[in-house]
Amino acid sequence: MAQVLICGAAIVTLSMGIRHGFGLWLQPITQDQGWPRQTFALAIAIQNLSWGLCGIFAGMAADRLGAFKVLLGGALLYALGLAGMALSTSPLAFAMTTGLLIGAAQAGTTYAVIYGVLGRQIAPEKRSWAMGVAAAAGSFGQFLMVPVEGQLIAQLGWKEALLALSLLVLLIVPLAFGLREPGFQGGAPVQRQQTVAQALSEAFKYPSFQLLMAGYFVCGFQVVFIGVHMPSYLKDKGLSPQVASYALALIGLFNVFGTYIAGTLGQRMAKKNILAFIYFARAVVIGIFLLAPLSPLSVYLFAAVMGTLWLSTVPPTNATIAQIFGVQHLSMLGGFVFFSHQIGSFMGVWLGGYLYDRTGSYDIVWYLAIALGVFAGLVNLPVREAPIHRPQRPAAA
Repeated sequence: MAQVLICGAAIVTLSMGIRHGFGLWLQPITQDQGWPRQTFALAIAIQNLSWGLCGIFAGMAADRLGAFKVLLGGALLYALGLAGMALSTSPLAFAMTTGLLIGAAQAGTTYAVIYGVLGRQIAPEKRSWAMGVAAAAGSFGQFLMVPVEGQLIAQLGWKEALLALSLLVLLIVPLAFGLREPGFQGGAPVQRQQTVAQALSEAFKYPSFQLLMAGYFVCGFQVVFIGVHMPSYLKDKGLSPQVASYALALIGLFNVFGTYIAGTLGQRMAKKNILAFIYFARAVVIGIFLLAPLSPLSVYLFAAVMGTLWLSTVPPTNATIAQIFGVQHLSMLGGFVFFSHQIGSFMGVWLGGYLYDRTGSYDIVWYLAIALGVFAGLVNLPVREAPIHRPQRPAAA
């Protein structure tokens, strides 16, 4: 168990750590290339959509072939995508590399794949805790990597910094060897109680699955809008770039604690109540941030509190899916829920750029983030966490 947890956490640290810093490239790239912010925002929006859509198929592949092969392909795509992000000279090429390619790479190197391994390899009584540890690792990656990326941009320039990251992300390859699963190494098909079609039909007819998807849409909208646009929002308000860099790092640091706590509490409390609290609390915190006088101190306080709530939705959401439906198709079902998250991410990051270019302000999107937080808190309250009752059927190959 220790090897699986350590290697899985390290992969999430690297993969999520790099992508959390993409907001630092918004102004350097758009100013150097002479593009509007909407061009950058659209590419990141496509990235999130590609990540979500490809995550479904990455989850299916990981459930059937094991995580190892999926992680190898994802690492190579990530390196190519980062290099392409640096070398693109047109909005179309930038959207293809930064958007489609990196999005597909993230699908194969982040939560859907890693959580499938954890769900299959770790006992149910420790599953929510283990998912919390993996999510905390992703948050530590943000704390670790965002200042590193800021320094790389300052010292090397934005293009060279991306090329350096394209080499660094290949460390996922040796780490993937620690996630080779015994049941997938002999080449024999895994016997399952359900086919893919049966599992999908069951999940999408189950109201609680639909409610989890709705809540996760809001999670994506909020965190990606803030992560990508907050550096520019703060610079527009007259604060230095270092404030934004430190704020993103603080979000990552405090999310280490938030995700670990959420995963641990998920072993003892109703996970739907944990999720509802997180979404309600986000709405309150964003509202206070907008009402309070803006200063470096208020930004750091906002980052610390929001960081505690940042990815703390991930362990209870995925643990709830495993608890309701079991672990045989966990990566795939987690991929579908995450696709909803990424549709929200697309809307949050794209609307941020679109409405800024149209109005010169991010105010409307901030208000939407508050309203959606209240909505997500409400839809998680009726979720039923008990294992679904299904009739006995012959095992499906």
